Amino acid sequence: MVKEPNRMKKLIIASTSTLHGGNYLEYLLSTLEYHFKDCTEILFIPYARPGGISHEAYTAFVSTAFAKINKTIKGLHEFESPTAAIQKAQGIFTGGGNTFLLVTQLYENNVMEVLSQVVETGTPYLGSSAGSNITGLTMQTTNDMPIIYPPSFKTLGLIPFNLNPHYLDPDSQSKHMGETRETRIKEFHAFNTIPVLGLREGSWLEVNGDNILLKGHLSARLFQQNQEAKEVTSESNLSYLGQ
Repeated sequence: MVKEPNRMKKLIIASTSTLHGGNYLEYLLSTLEYHFKDCTEILFIPYARPGGISHEAYTAFVSTAFAKINKTIKGLHEFESPTAAIQKAQGIFTGGGNTFLLVTQLYENNVMEVLSQVVETGTPYLGSSAGSNITGLTMQTTNDMPIIYPPSFKTLGLIPFNLNPHYLDPDSQSKHMGETRETRIKEFHAFNTIPVLGLREGSWLEVNGDNILLKGHLSARLFQQNQEAKEVTSESNLSYLGQ
């Protein structure tokens, strides 16, 4: 199925699927109901397998949440041709888990490029956590353990920067002696020029065509090479990072 070239890309890129004390995707359901308003069935990509959960179990879990907004879920693993499934999808959701595993599976199933193409040409997309990581230029600012070696760190490139989902601010009261997220992102910028957006829990990006709006009640933290990190307020348009 070939998408119309004049359809603009539409993405919801969430830091997390679940807020503390809430149910899966609960805080986003009204947004998702509108985002997927023209879809009766959504293709779910379960490759990230949080906690090692099976594709089948993960898909069943996600189906329960989407049933609340009257959407049917089909797992990508259920199709003989993953490429054809993505090309025909009404809408797509890539769930969280391990980004290294997710990226490896997308490459091994030869769907990284086609996934980027269909979203660029209008198929509505939702990502959470690892599924959000892959919307950036590379997966190099993930928080995940490298449990498997992907063929490339290059990802979908649907936004002109990288993400650090679940971004945590330094805690002055903590006795933890490990690196902060800010320290790790500075290490990335010792070798890379790609901007990085630290996306806090409960925040998401809403992409419509060339517009990239920060949504939710919290600010995000923007890191750029050789610059001081700065706060970006909710409703800011981040499309300028691609210029």
